[in-house]
Amino acid sequence: MANGIRSAEFSEWELVRENSFSQVWTEELDHVFTDVARYYDKASHVASLGLWGWLQKRFLSTIELQSNQIALDVCAGTNAVGIALLQNQPDLQVYAIDRNRAMQEIGRQSAERQGFQIESTIGDVHCLPYPDNYFDLVTLQFASRHLRVVEVFGEIKRVLKPGGHFYHCDMLRPTNRWVEKVQFSYLRSCLTVTARIFKSESAALNCRSYFINTLSMFYSVEELSDLLKQMAFHDISSKKLLGGLLGFHKAVKKQRKSL
Repeated sequence: MANGIRSAEFSEWELVRENSFSQVWTEELDHVFTDVARYYDKASHVASLGLWGWLQKRFLSTIELQSNQIALDVCAGTNAVGIALLQNQPDLQVYAIDRNRAMQEIGRQSAERQGFQIESTIGDVHCLPYPDNYFDLVTLQFASRHLRVVEVFGEIKRVLKPGGHFYHCDMLRPTNRWVEKVQFSYLRSCLTVTARIFKSESAALNCRSYFINTLSMFYSVEELSDLLKQMAFHDISSKKLLGGLLGFHKAVKKQRKSL
């Protein structure tokens, strides 16, 4: 990925990513998130140097809500996005899907404490268990680097209604090499310190190198925009934060042509 990636090469690069990380994805990540579920939100604040709330608000500010919409949060984790959406628009019907039961249990408790109900499914986001053209909007935050992105984006497009919006946020690979070096140096230190503060168990400790390696082989803001375009999303917009360390994307599923 040092020289970037052309649109025609996305399928090939996805195979490279899968071959590099398939064991972690299939055998280890669920144990990692079961370990970190109890302190995930607090650790996110620590690891982001207190910027977590600000980043969350910036992402949510990109989401256009209307009354009575049906929303899906993919890789919902502790339901931070779903809860925030309901706080902004209480009459939404919000669904969540995540493979990790422990994270979703924390999310269920958090939602119930605030009087919200989120329809939760534990399952594989590469094959969404929802009908075609069902959701008005779909969100995916801080998880795509752990996924077969082309498959998941394809599923998201399938379940979106024509004209529905997809909102994405994640740590991405900076195109500036100096920014990338600073980022990876910080992550190496941060992951170790955070693990010690919250007394992480072996599952999380053993995956510290993975979290850096998967990011180094992920996409830049521009490359992810190219991927969305190649997958026939429309009205694609993006925003870089923190020198490209973080990126937001918004894309629309094309409306059906009138007869």
